[in-house]
Amino acid sequence: MIKLQQDAEGFIRMKRHFPASTPITITFADGSSEEFTGLQLNAAYDDALAEYRAQNHLDAKGFSRAPRKKAGSGNMIEFVRVHPGMGS
Repeated sequence: MIKLQQDAEGFIRMKRHFPASTPITITFADGSSEEFTGLQLNAAYDDALAEYRAQNHLDAKGFSRAPRKKAGSGNMIEFVRVHPGMGS
């Protein structure tokens, strides 16, 4: 079992996928808690990564097709927005 805490902005720290069947408990900022599977949080991570890439004009693999400039990697995010009831 993995236990995570939501921060004041509504995010959890998640740098990678969790094993699909692992139970994960998130304690939300309002004090409530909810249990999710790794598969559910992995889907939220994938959605957040796709949104990040779209906002930064990156392709599906995280690469910019614009002329080369110094830029960070498009394949990494650390925080995923969560809310109570998202697993339902």
